[in-house]
Amino acid sequence: MTEMTPELRRLGDDLEEAAERDLARGRRAPRRRGRLVLLAVGIAVLGAGGAVAASQLVDEHTVAASLPAGTFALQGTDPSCTVVRDGIEYRCVLARPPAPEVSDWTGTVEPTVDATQHVNGGCRSLNAAGTEWSCYLGEEAVRQEIIGAGFLGEKVLGPGRG
Repeated sequence: MTEMTPELRRLGDDLEEAAERDLARGRRAPRRRGRLVLLAVGIAVLGAGGAVAASQLVDEHTVAASLPAGTFALQGTDPSCTVVRDGIEYRCVLARPPAPEVSDWTGTVEPTVDATQHVNGGCRSLNAAGTEWSCYLGEEAVRQEIIGAGFLGEKVLGPGRG
């Protein structure tokens, strides 16, 4: 099953809230209800298609770019990533070690940030030098306990420090 991106999830939530507000205002005319049903069906179809399209837009290069975008210490490390599970899990190697603010990076977790400045997942360092990482996107990063569910999809203004 393909997971929805945080953006698609937020869009669905916003549309659902708008529909509930309309219904609460007493706008329950059959014609209006028919439009809402059509809108809901359209969202379901587009949501499924959008989730598939979004997973296809994520590739090794976008995951590699999201790692330093999430953590200041990883900037300038020139990561390269390979697919483990397409759209979900990637293995990344840094060309240069991260900033020496951590003496042993093993097990350190860091968020990843997409091109729209939203947290899209996270990575866990696999070695002391911090040059090898397992990265997970979406809900899988939450399941891996790299980021909290409330942090996924949040807008950030820049890479995290400290």
